[in-house]
Amino acid sequence: MKEATCPNCGKPTEGRPANPYAPFCSRRCRMVDLGRWFGESYRVPGRPEESEDEIPSDRGRDEDDDR
Repeated sequence: MKEATCPNCGKPTEGRPANPYAPFCSRRCRMVDLGRWFGESYRVPGRPEESEDEIPSDRGRDEDDDR
């Protein structure tokens, strides 16, 4: 089995229940990672935003409105 490493610092780390901070090696590494999320260093990609010029005029109408 491959030895687990901390995703923050790369040190070897144990899994739960021996390590309450898993997958991190320590509370510090866990908090550093959380700070990166709060500081928006990590981002989850999403759909690009549409400008007002690109929004179709019939957007938001139900199909029943056309009948």
